[in-house]
Amino acid sequence: MANSNSGTPKFSALIPLFVFVFTFLGVGIYKDDFYALPSPIAVIIGIIAAFLLFRQSIDSKIKTLLKGCGDYKILTMCLIYLLAGAFAAIAKATGSVDAIVNLGLDYIAIQYIYVGIFIIAGFLSVSTGTSVGSIVALAPIVVSVAEKSNADLAILCGALLGGSMFGDNLSMISDTTIAATQSLGCKMSDKFKQNIKIALPAALLTIAVLIFQGLDLKSDDNTTLLVQSYTIIKIVPYILVIILSIVGVNVFVTLLLGSVSAGVLGLMYGDFTLLEATNITYTGFTNMTEIFLLSLLTGGLAALVEKHGGIDYILVNIKKRIKNKTSAQFGIATLVSAINLAIANNTVSIIIAGPISKTINDEYQLDNKRTASILDIFSCISQGVLPYGAQVLMILSFSNQGLNYLDLVSNTWYLVFLLFYTVAFICFKPLRAS
Repeated sequence: MANSNSGTPKFSALIPLFVFVFTFLGVGIYKDDFYALPSPIAVIIGIIAAFLLFRQSIDSKIKTLLKGCGDYKILTMCLIYLLAGAFAAIAKATGSVDAIVNLGLDYIAIQYIYVGIFIIAGFLSVSTGTSVGSIVALAPIVVSVAEKSNADLAILCGALLGGSMFGDNLSMISDTTIAATQSLGCKMSDKFKQNIKIALPAALLTIAVLIFQGLDLKSDDNTTLLVQSYTIIKIVPYILVIILSIVGVNVFVTLLLGSVSAGVLGLMYGDFTLLEATNITYTGFTNMTEIFLLSLLTGGLAALVEKHGGIDYILVNIKKRIKNKTSAQFGIATLVSAINLAIANNTVSIIIAGPISKTINDEYQLDNKRTASILDIFSCISQGVLPYGAQVLMILSFSNQGLNYLDLVSNTWYLVFLLFYTVAFICFKPLRAS
């Protein structure tokens, strides 16, 4: 919820967010290319609008902007991006990606590659508690599979995005799970049991569709892939990262050790020299520049909007439209989705929406674990379809512009099924009258 020093709720405080969103989306739609305008530039335009619109001293606005940019959650995310980029770059240069691709193609029939990616991404995301981490680990592999086979890149990436969001939403160690359960005061295990009732049917429908889509893929067209040589030891960096994440080792330590292990293997096998390894690592950093700057600047823009009553305006107006238990649940869903649209961070959206959701939950005598699930699910859905969300941007960046936004989201079946099934669940599985 907004800080106590926020201004009175007012719609005008949201204008800078609209400027950012419509500038980015407008240029992307007009040019049919979401790379046409770098997203950090769109955020800067929104920040300029905030500085022009809000009536306070320049020093005060700069202080608020920097406080938002410097929020520890934002900075943590930015540093994770840098380490993730380094790990992805050094592992690829070592040959780890090729090793996993060829190992996977040895054991997964090409007809089941789509559903295989969905299940692997879901398992990895459940284990690690992060959709972004799963995408970082698997996106280079997915792109390589598409390059080396007749598999459709858009379907593969849609399966990756859907599987990653499926796992993140259910994971017991996910930031979104922790934020939702803490906000509503329920146990993570109870929230998981409620969540799985909604997410599992959507996942099963997705699996069915992906199996059907894979029927046209022919094994005969990919026989050359099955005989390519690979060194199994080169998959160790990925296995190490997965194991350390499951064990619960700090994400910074995990990514650092993964990068070091990949670097050591690369040096042992003569894939690069020590100096070349440092340059590859730096290239990995620069690959994450757009996401780094986007996260940093949106944190600052959100702080400006919150300071002047924009977030409070959203909260107050959603609460006005609640009439009964069903509309209360949809109000919570709309609340977290609207905030996530504004700040493109599902964890922070839940943290902001959490207090008001708890108030709505208690006033209308809803079920805490069900409310926590709805909060988490709709933050997941909105985050998964945002063209300026980290997950989508990462997949698009790893695809080397071989994929556009519309192709990606139109093939992310899990999020579509999850949305429809959750709406049906809210409407047709009413809470008991108290």
